[in-house]
Amino acid sequence: MSDELTSNMDAAKALSPVHEVPEKLPVLPLSDLVVFPHMIVPLLVSNKASIQLIDDVVAGNRLVTVTLQKDAEDEHPRRPDLHEIGCLARVLRMLKFPDDSVRVLIQGVKRLRLGEVTSEKPYLACRIQPLDDQIDRGIELSALARNAANQFQEIVNLSPGMADELKVAILNIEDLSKLSDVIAANLNISLQEKQGVLECISLQERYDVLTLLLNRELEVLQLGSEIQHKVSTSMSKSQREYFLREQLKTIQKELGESGEGGAEITELRDKIDKANMPAEVKKTAIREVERLATIPPASAEYTVARTYLDWLIILPWAKSTEDKLDVTRAQRILDEDHYDLQQVKKRILEYLSVLKLRSSRNGTGNGRVAAAKSPILCFVGPPGVGKTSLGMSIARAMDRKFFRMSLGGVRDEAEIRGHRRTYIGALPGRILQGLRRAESNNPVFMLDEIDKVGVDFRGDPSAALLEVLDPQQNNSFADHYLEVPFDLSRVMFITTANQLDPVPPALRDRMEVIELPGYTEQEKIHIATRYLIPRQLEENGLKKNQLRIALNALAAVIRDHTREAGVRNLERRIATICRRTARRLVERRAQSVTVTRDNLKGFLGPPEFFHDVVERTTESGVAVALAWTSTGGDILFVEATRMPGKGQLILTGSLGDVMKESVQAALSYIRTHARELKIDPAGFEKNDLHVHVPAGAIPKDGPSAGVTMAVALTSLLMQKPVRPATAMTGEITLRGKVLPVGGIKEKVLAASRSGIKTVILPAHNRKDLIDVPPEIRRKMKFKFTHTIGEVLKAAL
Repeated sequence: MSDELTSNMDAAKALSPVHEVPEKLPVLPLSDLVVFPHMIVPLLVSNKASIQLIDDVVAGNRLVTVTLQKDAEDEHPRRPDLHEIGCLARVLRMLKFPDDSVRVLIQGVKRLRLGEVTSEKPYLACRIQPLDDQIDRGIELSALARNAANQFQEIVNLSPGMADELKVAILNIEDLSKLSDVIAANLNISLQEKQGVLECISLQERYDVLTLLLNRELEVLQLGSEIQHKVSTSMSKSQREYFLREQLKTIQKELGESGEGGAEITELRDKIDKANMPAEVKKTAIREVERLATIPPASAEYTVARTYLDWLIILPWAKSTEDKLDVTRAQRILDEDHYDLQQVKKRILEYLSVLKLRSSRNGTGNGRVAAAKSPILCFVGPPGVGKTSLGMSIARAMDRKFFRMSLGGVRDEAEIRGHRRTYIGALPGRILQGLRRAESNNPVFMLDEIDKVGVDFRGDPSAALLEVLDPQQNNSFADHYLEVPFDLSRVMFITTANQLDPVPPALRDRMEVIELPGYTEQEKIHIATRYLIPRQLEENGLKKNQLRIALNALAAVIRDHTREAGVRNLERRIATICRRTARRLVERRAQSVTVTRDNLKGFLGPPEFFHDVVERTTESGVAVALAWTSTGGDILFVEATRMPGKGQLILTGSLGDVMKESVQAALSYIRTHARELKIDPAGFEKNDLHVHVPAGAIPKDGPSAGVTMAVALTSLLMQKPVRPATAMTGEITLRGKVLPVGGIKEKVLAASRSGIKTVILPAHNRKDLIDVPPEIRRKMKFKFTHTIGEVLKAAL
């Protein structure tokens, strides 16, 4: 077919020009082609009306009007749907094919304007007005034409798809009008731009438009050539397989478009928009996306940047849970989960009440709108009193997410603040990791065992916590990995510790300390009955009617098999009873088991602890001290003896410096007041004094044993034993004053567990008895003293 059309083109060149143009002609709409004068093009006609039009034209004068339709999808365009300026064409050749389609070869003759419609059936026909070119002969027109010819020749040189014969043809065209039409017909421009050239009647205006189009096309081709050259020169033998990728990257870089992985970049942008980040964070994320678009996916840096973006997107910048501000419901949940702990429950209910009032003031009733800076609570108490489980209960009462992070043994500051992205495998700190897992920016976040944080060459994690646990600063917490601020002010941080001494003062100052003291025997019985026994029955597969533990057996377990402030060991003993009961049931030795005080030995063995306070204090030189440890209150026996010697003071029992100084202060007071106490002063020079505090393997320190040291030494030297079932605590001065000490509730509870009936306390500690449960205060006797003299009178 192409050979035939070529021969027709050659034949058409010899045809005579059209001298007479009819007033009206049929109109053939074109959807994808603009025909210029002097242009010979093949057409495929498949529309029935258009085929009939071609048949009639070939049978007549072979003249037809061709014009571009405005909508290429319109199959039956009417006069308003066609451009006004078209081209008069002559049909040179027509071929019919078996598929009922027609191939025609037409030649453009001259421009024309469509007039009024003369008929629409069976095809469109209009009156026409031939248009002659407006030619203003002059140097400017010649210069424009010559410049256009030169630019077109450069375009032919840069375009592999254009035949070199076009250059020869352009050089041999003398008609300036024909030259402009040939250039426009062969230029790679849009249909609308070609139509614009066709509509230029003024030859100079036509060349002005062509010059702009030629300049643009020449710049595009030159840029493409430069890109091709850059890619070629940057490649080596090992890079040839990446040719297409490098070429695409260079093209997109020149065009300012996104690079490889466009779909992934677009997805990241959408996720950033949906993450509701703060403006500063969003700006950083977008900048990182732009950088990611220029990094090859095979590069290690690509993975680092992508991981960083994933963290920015997934963090809960605007995700939060709505607080349940029903104070009555919260109190019910707290009471269900924990017995007593009234001080803690009161503080939580106060916080919810404040949120409720703020919400009411804003007129919303929505906890999210009323969010205030959350308190930083620190639960301090011995192990097993429920500090950690209380945090979970608080989260349930407020309907917040809960996350627990253990600080025990943490020695690296990066655990809190994260590693910088320059390190391999860097990640944010555990604070932000916890928020990611909680999927909320206002969870209850528990920092467990804050007093166990260590320090070494990797930094001080407790110093990194200063910003986290400061309500005035944590609204812009800066993690080393993210390097953008994150608002932690909505997070309710709860810390736990067994003792406050190891916690740095600056960190301690940022927290609201709530002490959780040990439980009394009655409280332990209640907790075991209500919580521990049902839980262990379920965990060991027992039904309620298969095991019953009598109250006297439970009291014996507490008194003889555990010595603790909390209930952790008590639960272990109950679990032991449940396991041994389960074995009896499986072996069918019993249908149900009842544990009483009499048969308890068969389940737990002989008693592990003995209450021998009365027996050990019948001799002179022995006194009972009340001490506070990290596991709660405890009692210590202070023993003193004398032997012939040179007046030396011997101290044993792993005593710390403070306790050694307390013994020396007590001895100095006794020697100063020896005559008042009816003690022979000469005996101090002839005898050595030995003070021992069992158990010797356990380190002991603190000032509160000063009173007991003085009583033990005085009892020894006066040969008067201490009153039975009497214990004491207090710090002393050289002048004989008794100073107050801490941990009174824990010490009194320990005394009660050990069978102590009388407790001697500093007078300034009278106010601390309000924390002691009433049932303990009722069954014990308290004596308050100001001086050592009053202590000795009450104790001996």
